[in-house]
Amino acid sequence: MPKISLLPYTKERVHEFYKQYIYDPMIFSKDSDIKSYIYSKPLVDDYYENKVLDPTRHYFAICLDDKTIGEIQIKYIDFKKRCGTLSVALVNDSVKGHGYGTQAERLMIDYAFKSLGLLTLYADAVLRNRRSQHVLEKLGFLYTHEDDMLRYYVLHRY
Repeated sequence: MPKISLLPYTKERVHEFYKQYIYDPMIFSKDSDIKSYIYSKPLVDDYYENKVLDPTRHYFAICLDDKTIGEIQIKYIDFKKRCGTLSVALVNDSVKGHGYGTQAERLMIDYAFKSLGLLTLYADAVLRNRRSQHVLEKLGFLYTHEDDMLRYYVLHRY
């Protein structure tokens, strides 16, 4: 399997990701207001400024042969409690099912625990997204609970 790398999520890489992003209903709850996606440079610029540059988040581009195929982040970082929440998105179905997301999540877990010094990671998955739930469980996340939309997981530093 080709190896992926996590690279700095520059504005150019954010645009590269969102220009080829295809809406996936499996990653949004049925009640979500998001029902489709159309690339918009101003909206992606705003996303970059307000999300990617947010100091409570650490973003990376998921790259395969220097091509951006996804984005991954630790969000809601609380350095006092030494915890954060893992989140990942792949660009479209052409890169799903090849283990790239799993590789990226392993790298990000290592980064969160070793580089950021976090002790606990949280994650969630839409109830109908069995693929995401399977990956989280394969990586050692433990199911904690669910609500009407999401299953919640936790991983403590190994």
